[in-house]
Amino acid sequence: MSLHCDLQIHVNGQQTFFLDEKIVSAYSGRLKKIIRQEKRRTQIKSSGIEVDDFPGGSDGFELVLRFCYNRGEIGITASNVSLLHCCAVFLGMSDKVAASNLLQKTEKFLEDMFYWSWNEVIASLKSCETFLGYAESVGLLPKLLSALLAKIAQNSDLNLINSSSSSSSSPEVASRFRFSSSAKTTPDSQSPSWWSKAWWFDDLTVLSPLIIEKVVKSLGAYGSENNSLILTRFLLHYLKTVSQRKGNATGFSASTKSNYMGLADTVVHGVILVGKTAFSCRGLLRVLRIVSGFGISKDCRVGLERLIGGMLDQATLDDLLVSGRDRGVYDVNLAGRLIRAFVNGDGRSTQKVKRVARLVDKYLGEIAPDQNLKISKFLGVAESLPDSARDCYDGVYRAIDIFLESHPSLSFEERSRLCRCLNYEKLSLEACKDLAKNPKVPPRIAVQALMSQQSYAQPAKEFLPQEVAKESPATIYGQIVVYGGIDTESVEEENHDMRMNLQRMQWRVNELEKVCKQMRGQMSKIARHPSSSSSRSLPRLC
Repeated sequence: MSLHCDLQIHVNGQQTFFLDEKIVSAYSGRLKKIIRQEKRRTQIKSSGIEVDDFPGGSDGFELVLRFCYNRGEIGITASNVSLLHCCAVFLGMSDKVAASNLLQKTEKFLEDMFYWSWNEVIASLKSCETFLGYAESVGLLPKLLSALLAKIAQNSDLNLINSSSSSSSSPEVASRFRFSSSAKTTPDSQSPSWWSKAWWFDDLTVLSPLIIEKVVKSLGAYGSENNSLILTRFLLHYLKTVSQRKGNATGFSASTKSNYMGLADTVVHGVILVGKTAFSCRGLLRVLRIVSGFGISKDCRVGLERLIGGMLDQATLDDLLVSGRDRGVYDVNLAGRLIRAFVNGDGRSTQKVKRVARLVDKYLGEIAPDQNLKISKFLGVAESLPDSARDCYDGVYRAIDIFLESHPSLSFEERSRLCRCLNYEKLSLEACKDLAKNPKVPPRIAVQALMSQQSYAQPAKEFLPQEVAKESPATIYGQIVVYGGIDTESVEEENHDMRMNLQRMQWRVNELEKVCKQMRGQMSKIARHPSSSSSRSLPRLC
């Protein structure tokens, strides 16, 4: 039997359906009313009917048509009942229009929701992703969330609080469940068990971030209200899994990141709540890596970085080597912020400060070869600690030497600026000698270093005990005196070499200044008399 098509319906501007008006009108009260109105305007034959904001789009409408053209019969499952129910509500397919209509069938199927299997609840929730707002407006989403939480509570040892003994089939049941607000932890919670998974973690990772957000909000633990350890653990696992599936969270578009930002902030609030009692410094840095890819608010970032900074003395070099985002190999800005958070924090013992200083010197040596690293960022890290934090600046000098080697095109001013973070008096004698001979270091810097060494270098006699110092100079300096483990003759030789190096450097600087002055004079003469001066040669720099 051929079907008569006398009706055009355009669904969400996606697809046009050519239908039999009598068949669809027999089940849909809304379409019947629209068709009657359009006939009065005599526009239905020329343009058809526009149906906008239809739940599920053309796929949902096609599913409804199967029901209509199959004389009111369709196979209803947990995977399609949510879509069929929302479509039936939208089209007014109630028993007032036709007996045993689609709305009545879906409502009957949904009554057994709390007897569904775990996978059926997940499948039904996932099917709502394309029409989530409408599913919530008709009261379907709260029921599904209630069924989900009931399944978790029934099959685990979670401390869920049910504030009412009423039937769980009530639409408001989701608000009756709360994760325990207890944040009590022990030092043992710093173990890898914090990152262990509950049985339901992996299953929920298939759901969209908007549905997960609804779950969290239904528990009253969204954003700053998060005081649940188990929920924080789950959200960390969820974000980490999403990041791994997508390859890298930093590659998400801005609109995609906005869907996850609220969840990332919720994680941070939960982590800050338990703080040092549940996380090591390495664990906190791991959390920061996970949530940073999705974007977090400024307040959350500052709070988390302050927490990490307070534990920076526990960090290792590998912990600080966070991959950079722009052109840099490492995220130097993050390291600088963490160091400043440590410096500005409370409870900094001398031992912790010294430990962080050694860590920073190692970090400087690691980032120095990066050819895209700017001087300002290098100095920002090097100068983030007070001078008292370092007993020796040899590590900083080695990092500077590597930086100069990796950046051969630096100007004289830039090289001088780079060396400003050194305290020459805290350089060892060997490091100072190496600096003086280093051709990459500006001469004036080398002179300043040698002068600083000589200013505090004491004569050998001052190292001797009082009774030995009273002897004649011939007795003291005419022989090698080893007293208390100090070789005074070698100390005198080192002081003598230092003075000689200083004199040579001063002579070299003076000679360079004379040559530069002579060159400027020659250039000015060439500019005034180009023909007569062309045969003269400029002074050579030796």
